[in-house]
Amino acid sequence: MYIAIDIGGTKTLIAAVTNDGVIHESTKFLTPELYEDFLPALTEAIGDFTTKDFRAGCVAIPGTIDRKHGKIVQLGNRIDWQNIHVLRDLERIVACPLLVENDAKLAGLSESMLLKKQYKRVLYITISTGIGIGLTVDGEIDETIGDGGGHSILLARDDKLVPWESFASGSAIVRKYGKMASEITDKATWAKIVRTFTPGFVELIAILEPEVIVVGGGAGHYIDRFHDLLIKDLQRYETPMLHIPPILGAKRPDEAVIYGCYDYAKQHFA
Repeated sequence: MYIAIDIGGTKTLIAAVTNDGVIHESTKFLTPELYEDFLPALTEAIGDFTTKDFRAGCVAIPGTIDRKHGKIVQLGNRIDWQNIHVLRDLERIVACPLLVENDAKLAGLSESMLLKKQYKRVLYITISTGIGIGLTVDGEIDETIGDGGGHSILLARDDKLVPWESFASGSAIVRKYGKMASEITDKATWAKIVRTFTPGFVELIAILEPEVIVVGGGAGHYIDRFHDLLIKDLQRYETPMLHIPPILGAKRPDEAVIYGCYDYAKQHFA
């Protein structure tokens, strides 16, 4: 059995996953703002599992990671955790070897495993509170891509360079339109939102040359509302040197990170 721990800015999801990749049991709790409150909450949640013996596992982090030392350098979203020895602390709780990785990269790995017979280079873009990015090549995470996601992609807007996620993330959508993606149904609004997606997509396509793009996060749930608009807008930039790949919605948007934890742990510990 493998253990998957997805630490989110709002909630933490934990799952025991069988050797064959089936979620055996899972639970979740609100992520405390203080790290010292998080550890006992995690201990209690795992203690309620019927599974007590884990072979290995993985911890997903929405932020910047020091993989060599198993540390959270900076946790994103609403929780300000910095320089946390998360791997050391969590291995004591679960009593098995763990890996730590960026959550968007793990979600991308999970979705790429479902497409591995069709595509080798899979770019995963999660559009939720922020924007996360993960590139998978031949079923393995490309570690040359940084952890910053949409915050590290600077684009020109109003005559200055600003992070892509500052105007294209789910949070930005709520600030501008007063609604979440799930609440927006009219085509005119989505056409405006798509114009904020396009610059980041074009830059990533030009640099990373993916064979397919998978959209996850909150936006991934509603890709049917803007897919055709996005493709049409992206095609304005298509040239013989810049090919617009197929764009798909995530097949498991809610559990992509958990399955990615399993896939990553199995690759390293099987």
